[in-house]
Amino acid sequence: MIKRMIIMLVCVGLLFGGIFGYKAFVGHMIAKAMSAQRMPSVTVSTTTAQEQTWQPRIEAVGTVRAMRGVDVTTEIAGLVRDITFQSGDDVREGQVLVQLNADADRALLHSLQAEAELARTTFARDQQQFNVKAVSKATLDAAQFDLKSKEAQVAQQAAIVEKKTIRAPFSGHIGITTVNPGQYLNPGDKIATLQAYDSVYVDFLVPQQDAAQVALEQTVAAATNTYPNRSFAGTITAINPAVDPQTRNLQVEATIPNPKHELLPGMFATVQVQAGQAQQFLTLPQTAVTYNPYGETVFVVEKKEAAQGPPELIAKQTFVTTGATRGDQVAITEGLKAGDTVVTSGQLKLKSGSPITVNNEIQPSDQAAPQPKDE
Repeated sequence: MIKRMIIMLVCVGLLFGGIFGYKAFVGHMIAKAMSAQRMPSVTVSTTTAQEQTWQPRIEAVGTVRAMRGVDVTTEIAGLVRDITFQSGDDVREGQVLVQLNADADRALLHSLQAEAELARTTFARDQQQFNVKAVSKATLDAAQFDLKSKEAQVAQQAAIVEKKTIRAPFSGHIGITTVNPGQYLNPGDKIATLQAYDSVYVDFLVPQQDAAQVALEQTVAAATNTYPNRSFAGTITAINPAVDPQTRNLQVEATIPNPKHELLPGMFATVQVQAGQAQQFLTLPQTAVTYNPYGETVFVVEKKEAAQGPPELIAKQTFVTTGATRGDQVAITEGLKAGDTVVTSGQLKLKSGSPITVNNEIQPSDQAAPQPKDE
């Protein structure tokens, strides 16, 4: 019985030993096979970090405003008798634009002028009589008061008559009018818009942190989608003395010559202000930088010696500090040096140490001032 038990235990030990030995052998072979395998190579595009001359600029969106612009209205109610301009005319300062019916007002003016003339005659006669002590000083004072009152009424009525003639407050280009003869106008009713825009203002806002970089007489370049691939040069002529407490922005005004009247009041324009001296920055395409909550990173290409054959290329993840952006470019202030080769596309498939294959047939855009393409 004991002999049979010993034989059984030996057999069980041999069985389990064989099983564990087989498992260990299989694991060893798998580990050996895995260690012999290489990570698959990832195809990426690359570029070389280079220093470029960088003119600091402040970009903003502004609104074009005429040097002088107003909606021509009437100050007094009346019936339109005559319109002396055509929509779209160039008008001169003081030119009559609209004549309102003023017949009754002129008649009243003539009546008041006659009363004033009578009061003037009466005052002159009373003054002569006062000189010979024929009338009292009170009578002379009453005559003088009456004369001044009548003259004031004449001046008031003359002003009313003058307001019935609506004139151009300044020279400029008048817009479209919908007013017709015979139409009744109330005070404040718009007749047409009048704009003087041989030169125009462009109003734009600058963030508080950039306020120290703007100054009078700085050069600006304004562009609008009305004229693609064109810019209009001007200078800063006014800076608001206070920052808006709601937006923390500073309002700036630039003046731009507009002799051909290409820029119209109300247009929006993108404005670039040249701020400071040109500087040298290490730049990369913005696609090369991966932005993360814990910092910005790039993949730098390095060579790794292989056991057999030529060295292989690997991507090493590196933290960088980014600066300002310009078009498709971003400035790198720390973390790279000129001449480093950096991955520009394909980063999502990479981790630090991944082998790579470089294919630069297609490169991401790296332009300082990209322009839209019609394709």
